[in-house]
Amino acid sequence: MPIATPEVYNEMLDRAKAGKFAYPAINVTSSQTLHAALRGFAEAESDGIIQISTGGAEFLGGQHSKDMVTGAVALAEFAHIVAKKYDVTVALHTDHCPKDKLDGYVRPLLAVSEERVARGENPLFQSHMWDGSAETLADNLSIAQELLERARLAKIILEVEITPTGGEEDGVSHEINDSLYTTVDDAIRTAEALGLGEKGRYLLAASFGNVHGVYKPGNVVLRPELLKELNEGVAAKYGKASPFDFVFHGGSGSSAEEIATALDNGVVKMNIDTDTQYAFTRPVAAHMFQNYDGVLKVDGEVGNKKTYDPRTWGKLAEASMAARVVEACSHLRSAGTKIK
Repeated sequence: MPIATPEVYNEMLDRAKAGKFAYPAINVTSSQTLHAALRGFAEAESDGIIQISTGGAEFLGGQHSKDMVTGAVALAEFAHIVAKKYDVTVALHTDHCPKDKLDGYVRPLLAVSEERVARGENPLFQSHMWDGSAETLADNLSIAQELLERARLAKIILEVEITPTGGEEDGVSHEINDSLYTTVDDAIRTAEALGLGEKGRYLLAASFGNVHGVYKPGNVVLRPELLKELNEGVAAKYGKASPFDFVFHGGSGSSAEEIATALDNGVVKMNIDTDTQYAFTRPVAAHMFQNYDGVLKVDGEVGNKKTYDPRTWGKLAEASMAARVVEACSHLRSAGTKIK
């Protein structure tokens, strides 16, 4: 069962919350980065989450048509086949989808899974993300209510981002300022609109100073202890302890202490993209620099086919990215926790 069933995905998240660890959610953009993520999870003996953003799906759809749904469905179907060769369980997820792309991405993908479930099959993806952080909270939650009901009927978990994460992710950008911190009132309004599980399960991407992209430690003020305040504020009103399953966005450059605090306060999923992109590209760059006259036909020569063969540098890229996934599993305490 390499691709989690809806029941197993729920079990994965419950285990993470109870054990105070989180699953790395690795963005992939190709069959090779998919294999790198699967390999990293397997080597770490960790289950995990593989996700495709709108930009990643567009890239996967091919530059001729750039169709996001085609790209996402194609890689998901591929994952269902190749993941069987890895001794771990993974969930498939779609990352950051803003309002103007819902009709071209998440809603059609929900329809695909609705059709599968109607035939007695499992959904193609196990979770989808609605990024309404650029909308007012009222509009954000209104759309989330519609999507949550459809997701529930399709046995899918919804991820919602209720307040902005700084930086830029696939065209959605926010300034780095004091608005990057979710308030208890924001959390209460979310619970009022979406419930606490009775209307369908959802993951909550709350903001505690997170920033997408590249930044050095110390350049961004993270307050992962804020997650405890959000949980306690909602628990005080509704009487449900630790009500939210939190997602950590924009974690590149975070310190080990910040990650540990986030895990202790309810984070069950942490998105990783920037770091794995670099890990994948770095050995390719080294190979090209070190084999300049082999990968190029310099001065009328013919080059060296063995050095410009994509398999040569592709294997290096896969191994490097897999190693970064192993590192992420260690940081997030998921290493060695795979479902037997």
